[in-house]
Amino acid sequence: MNVSIPQLADTLFERTANSSWVVVFKALITTHHLMMYGNERLIQYLASRNTLFNLNNFLDKGALQGYDMSTFIRRYSRYLNEKAMSYRLVAVDFTKMKRGIDGVMRTMTTEKLIKTLPIIQNQLDALLDFQANPNELTNGVINSAFMLLFKDSIRLFAAYNEGVINLLEKYFDMKKNQCKDALDIYKKFLYRMTKLSEFLKVAEQVGIDQGDIPDLSQAPSSLLEALEQHLASLEGKKTKELSADTRASTLNSAVSSLSSTGMSFSRMDEKERQQALEEEQARLQALKVQVLLALFSHNTFVNILLPVSYQNNCANFPPCLHSVPNLNSDLFDLQPAFIPAVHTPNMSNANSAWGGTSSTPTTIITTNASVARNI
Repeated sequence: MNVSIPQLADTLFERTANSSWVVVFKALITTHHLMMYGNERLIQYLASRNTLFNLNNFLDKGALQGYDMSTFIRRYSRYLNEKAMSYRLVAVDFTKMKRGIDGVMRTMTTEKLIKTLPIIQNQLDALLDFQANPNELTNGVINSAFMLLFKDSIRLFAAYNEGVINLLEKYFDMKKNQCKDALDIYKKFLYRMTKLSEFLKVAEQVGIDQGDIPDLSQAPSSLLEALEQHLASLEGKKTKELSADTRASTLNSAVSSLSSTGMSFSRMDEKERQQALEEEQARLQALKVQVLLALFSHNTFVNILLPVSYQNNCANFPPCLHSVPNLNSDLFDLQPAFIPAVHTPNMSNANSAWGGTSSTPTTIITTNASVARNI
């Protein structure tokens, strides 16, 4: 069944009006999955709506785990609302934007950086506020939501990290007001890096492979001191200004540390893309095998053409693979039915050497086609 984007979104919203935490949670997970892997028109439509998920007061009192899961539903819905709001403000999904030295955040101007980074901060805050402990991830529904949040956290922080690198590289050339905003952004960045580390520890404890968790390398503490001293000098305060060489060395060390974190995120993305490609190839191969088996699933073909061991395996295939082909179709009707020629020569009445009459046997000439029909 084909449905439009608005119809799909409205259906999901209707499901969130259900009183069961299971139904509502699954609707939110489906929405999140479509925002991540579906057509971008869905998140565009969600961003254009005045209201999204209004679940701040949701509470399922009747079901098992209803109270606990209702708390996470309220937090999860707030994150999805914030994700859609971010798209409305900047017209881009931070988890999908181009990264790297020539990526969006690394090439952004100072003015745009100062406006964009707080938007990323708000979205990351909503994600980290999910605050699930390992002993609270007790069923498949909440685990599915946590996995989607885990993947979003990595990509979102990767964009955040690259924006901060760009901000630091521009810091000592900024005006006073810009430096003040940039310093505030950097301090908040350090705090969120600590919170993300705690979130990733939970991911590791619930079974996510440690190789799938990126390393977070913090910039040296001397960088923060250098940034504060530079702002103080711009404000006319008496302070000990660092030399240009010391400042450059501190900045390079910080950028190197944060770039290392960025490379860790890039490896994670590449690994996930490779896994998705392998899964797609496996599904395609399985589909090819299914089609081939369907073509040769008729019992007559199996009994005649295939060895006994293969016939036994075919008995385990689903019934849909044993459909009988229509032999009367145009594909098989290549020529009119062949009528075998029967030749009956004249019988001799002459006596044989044994004293009786001798008759010549009737000769019947057939073709492979007629034999095949009789099988």
